[in-house]
Amino acid sequence: MPAERQALESRVLVYAPTGRDAALAQRVLAAGNIECHICQTMQEVLAELERGAGALLAQEETLVPAALKQLGDWVARQPHWSDIPVLVVTHQGADSPSLQTVMATLRNLTLLERPVRTRALISTVQSALNARERQYQAREAERRKDEFLATLAHELRNPLAPIRTAMSLLSLMYPAASGVSKVCDVVERQIGHLTRLVDDLLDVARITSGKIVLQREPVALSSVISHALEICAPLLEGTQHALDVSQPGEDVMLDADPVRLVQSLANVLGNAIKFTPAPGVISLRAETSGDTAVFRVKDNGIGLEPEAIDGIFEMFAQCDPSQNRARGTGGLGIGLSLARRFIEMHGGTITAVSNGPGTGTEFTMTLPIVAHGAHQRASAVTVQPPIAGNRRVLVVDDNQDGADMLTQLLEADGFTAEAVYKGEDALASIQAARPDIIIMDIGMPGMDGYEAVRRIRALPGGKDILVIAVTGWGQESAKLQARDAGFDHHLVKPVRFEKIRDFLARRGG
Repeated sequence: MPAERQALESRVLVYAPTGRDAALAQRVLAAGNIECHICQTMQEVLAELERGAGALLAQEETLVPAALKQLGDWVARQPHWSDIPVLVVTHQGADSPSLQTVMATLRNLTLLERPVRTRALISTVQSALNARERQYQAREAERRKDEFLATLAHELRNPLAPIRTAMSLLSLMYPAASGVSKVCDVVERQIGHLTRLVDDLLDVARITSGKIVLQREPVALSSVISHALEICAPLLEGTQHALDVSQPGEDVMLDADPVRLVQSLANVLGNAIKFTPAPGVISLRAETSGDTAVFRVKDNGIGLEPEAIDGIFEMFAQCDPSQNRARGTGGLGIGLSLARRFIEMHGGTITAVSNGPGTGTEFTMTLPIVAHGAHQRASAVTVQPPIAGNRRVLVVDDNQDGADMLTQLLEADGFTAEAVYKGEDALASIQAARPDIIIMDIGMPGMDGYEAVRRIRALPGGKDILVIAVTGWGQESAKLQARDAGFDHHLVKPVRFEKIRDFLARRGG
C-alpha cells in the first residue's frame, strides 16, 4: 500500500468544534504517536472518512440529530469489510438520554466518560486502530483472493479455448464420422462443465465484493425452465434418472435477470441429479400462487439430516465430503449458495426440506410475477447470412496452440487467416497487409491487447477493422476496459466458434 494511503487510513479524525477538546485530544494522542486530523463540520468529517481513517473521535454534544443521521448513513454505506470505530466523549456515559439514539445508530461505538485520563484515551484509541488494521488486512486478503480467482479463471480458460476449437475443427473435417462426433460431444460436455465451475468461482468473488448487478428484463417462466434443463442435460445423461417436469399452461412473465435465474434453477436441479443414486426420480414443478411463481425441485436421493439443512446454503458447504467422494459426487460446494444469493437479490426465497437420510430433498424457490398470460414475443428466426470469402483474419494470441487451432478453423470455414503471437507482431502484420478482422487476446506479455488495439486504431484504416477480444479475463472491469481501448466485441474463453462466426457474419463481406 502506498505510504500516503497508509497514513490516511491510520489517522484519527477528531470532531470537537466547541471548546478545547480537539486541541487537547490532538496533543495527548501525539504523545502516543497517533496522528490526528481535526474536523470543523460534519461535512468535513464525511469527506475525510471517504479519503480514509482509522477511527473517529467525537464529542457527544456534536452528534445532534441532523449530524448523526449523516454519519449513520455513511456508516450504513461502508463496504462489507469495513466497520469504522467511533469513540464518543460523554458527560454521563451510557445513561445520557441523547446517547440512546447514538448507540442505536452507530455499529462500532465506544464511550469515553469525562474526565478522560490520558492513558485511557491513548489505550482506547490504539485498540480501535488495531481493530481497524485487522479490517484492512481482511480487505487486502479479499482483494488478493479476488485477484487469484480472476487469474485462475484466466489460466484455466486459456487451455480450454484450443481444446474447444480443436473439437470444432474435427467436427468440421469429419462431419460424417460417428466416432469423431461422439468424442467431440464428450469433450464439449466436459469443457462446458469446467467452464461453469470457473464461472461459479468468479461469481463467488463478485458477490463477496458486491460487484454483481442484476440485468433485469421480462423473461418467460417457460424459457427459464427450458434453458435450465438444457444446462443440466449433460449431468442427467447416463444416470437412468426419471425426470418429470410440469409448468403452467399459460405464459408467466418474470422481471428477472435471465442468466442468473437460469443459473440458480440449474444449480438446484443439478444438485438433485448429483445426489440421487441411480435410478432415481426427480421432479421439477413450476406453478403460480397469487403474484408469486414457485419452483419445486424434488428428488428421492440421499436426503439431509435436519440440522444440516441450513448449512447447505453456506459458501463451500458440503454435507459429507467423504460420502461424496465415495459416490463420485461433490463439487465446489458453492452452487446452492450462489442460487440463494441470486434468488434473494430478485426479492425471492429458497428453502429446503428433508425427512432425513435416504428420504430425498425438496427445494422450493419463489419469485415475484410480472404478469399472467402475457404472450412472449415471437422470436425472429435468424438466418445466418453467408460469409463472403477472401476476407483476411488476423489471430493474435500468445497461446500458440489456441491461435493455431483457431486459424485452421477459420481457414476451413473459407477465410484467409494468419496467426501471430505478440502484440508487436500484430502491428507489423497489419502494416504489411491490412486484415478485415482481428481476433485478439488481451493478457499477452510485452504489449498487451489493450495497448495493441489502441495502436491499431491509430493506424491508417485502423478504425475500419473489426477487432474482437477473445480472452480469459471475464470481469466486468475487463469488458469496460476493452471497450474503452477500442475493441468492438469482448468474448470470454472458451468461445464456441459459432459465436465468433456470428460476429463475422453480421459484419458482412
